[in-house]
Amino acid sequence: MSRPNIILIISDQLRRQALGCYGDPNVSTPNIDALAAAGARFDAASSTYPVCVPFRFTLMTGEYAHTRFIPSIEWRMSPAERTLADEFNDAGYATALFGKWHLYGNFGHYPGHNVVKASRTQVPRPFQGRFQRFAGFDICNDPWDTYYWNEDDPTPHKIEGFQTDGLFDLAIEYLRSEVGDRPFATVLSVEPPHPIFTAPESYLERWRDRELVLRDNVELGKEYNKRGPHGHDLLDDLRVYYAMIENLDDNVGRLVAALRETGHLDNTVIALTADHGELLGSHGLLAKQRPWEESIGIPLIVSGAGAAASVIKDPVCTEDLFPTLLGLAGVTPRDPKPGLDLSPLIRGEASGIDREGVLLEFVAEMRPALPYHDETWRGIRTRRYKYTVLGDAHGGRPWQFFDLENDPYEMVNLVDDPAYADEVARHHALLRERLVETYDHYVLAPAFGIPGLHEWNPEAKYQRRFG
Repeated sequence: MSRPNIILIISDQLRRQALGCYGDPNVSTPNIDALAAAGARFDAASSTYPVCVPFRFTLMTGEYAHTRFIPSIEWRMSPAERTLADEFNDAGYATALFGKWHLYGNFGHYPGHNVVKASRTQVPRPFQGRFQRFAGFDICNDPWDTYYWNEDDPTPHKIEGFQTDGLFDLAIEYLRSEVGDRPFATVLSVEPPHPIFTAPESYLERWRDRELVLRDNVELGKEYNKRGPHGHDLLDDLRVYYAMIENLDDNVGRLVAALRETGHLDNTVIALTADHGELLGSHGLLAKQRPWEESIGIPLIVSGAGAAASVIKDPVCTEDLFPTLLGLAGVTPRDPKPGLDLSPLIRGEASGIDREGVLLEFVAEMRPALPYHDETWRGIRTRRYKYTVLGDAHGGRPWQFFDLENDPYEMVNLVDDPAYADEVARHHALLRERLVETYDHYVLAPAFGIPGLHEWNPEAKYQRRFG
């Protein structure tokens, strides 16, 4: 059998907990659930830096976002970066990307934030990561008003109808008529269920006024959380969020049917993930950026072409995606990468991961009105616990510690609980070690008898210069 085809589906702002296979009691996702049942479902996959731009940089390069000091938005990836497409191109694959790119720094050209302007600007060919087929846009945020560009053709093409439907149409047509005899590696990147919250009418009607089972940590009583992100009732936004997810699921079903029809299904790996989650009322908060599970927790499902049916509890992270997608194709990255190749785990050739936990981070926020502009955070998530620090230039200090086994909704912060003191200190040491291992510049304050990291000491600096 030839090398397997690879299709990666990225759904923007899709939290792990909002799919049927991950236990959501409201939504119906039979096609995604079928992929999960037939393949590997990761129950503790995290978006290392839970915002669109840094996730996409790491997916495309395999590198930690802190190595380039990437802010949450308004950042442009250099064409000098070696990308996922470069690796697949060199291995003889036909490479393609359909949909959102968001690595051209084109969100209205900070600080204007004119989304209409951004959605009408082409990503120049040198900035497309060297995907051979590129039918994409940098950012849109309105799935009813989506334009894309083909490679270096300056002609914009409007998707008639809903963005998810239109992008799946493009990918399916590509599979049917353009891939030829070579194996293909395709990224299909859709914005829904990212705001704005909207969906085709038939899906909206299905969800209109439906009763919802809310997560235990949803707080409806907070004044700033009585309405959703667009002035709608929060429960209505949740309903539309689910409607967009069910539309995605139907499109996954269409893609699987097209692969079967074209004879590609048996030799194609289908992976589904998201760049980050969505809080939507959990902890009385909206959107992403934060280290709670609804924000960092992403689905990761890998099915087909040798993937064994399994549920994997080990924590995995964004940095693992680059070597794993290549590993599934039998390709080794040209350069060493910090993430792990999970393909042996996916194929049932390994039973676990020799790594205690994964790094979590928020590197920088350039917009003064948004969270973490003045203080940023780092964290480590192990199989049972999550520990985070928060701080400004004087250093991150102990902030949160959750026992995810006994408190999956992160309702009780145990960072000062004497009964967990040893585990908190151990996780602080693990975090410090990971910051050192990954060349993170983050300033970590001393705690629990453990030295700080990168602290500024004026006296020591004077001594180095003059003493």
